[in-house]
Amino acid sequence: MEREWHHTTVLAVRRGGRVAVASDGQVTLGTTVLKHGAAKVRRLGDGRILAGFAGSVADALALFTRFEGKLQEFGGNLERAAVELARDWRTDRALRHLEALLIAADTRVTLLISGTGEVLSPDDDVVAVGSGGAYALAAARALMAHTDLDAASIAREALAIAASIDIYTNDHVTVEELGG
Repeated sequence: MEREWHHTTVLAVRRGGRVAVASDGQVTLGTTVLKHGAAKVRRLGDGRILAGFAGSVADALALFTRFEGKLQEFGGNLERAAVELARDWRTDRALRHLEALLIAADTRVTLLISGTGEVLSPDDDVVAVGSGGAYALAAARALMAHTDLDAASIAREALAIAASIDIYTNDHVTVEELGG
């Protein structure tokens, strides 16, 4: 019997000239929590880009490495690097089997990047992926609409709400932030 891996919740929130990318730290195999404090958000491109992943850890790390190379190849241009990564991910025989989703953000744009070739920018400055992504997204949208909290605070609160609902999301939250 194949055991299903469940990984995480990752959320990006943009507000007031700042962007925050947050994730929980839980890694689960079947019904067992294997790790509570995994690092799923990274700074790339000399610290100018935040990226977070949901999915297989090994696959996500391979994608981070490939994405970092694309960022270097295209002079730190997030959109161009994301499109090229998505193209390679969809067409390359080895990459095609990687199971992960990436959220990447710089001071101007937030993107969701998938292995099916999608590179999407959210309409409302909030995007989430992972097992608790829908809960975090709903919480962040409500907090955006009904509070004056900053991006990082919204991300932390939304992840806390997702952790209280989704059994594959914990309350060990990491938040990275960019902007002025």
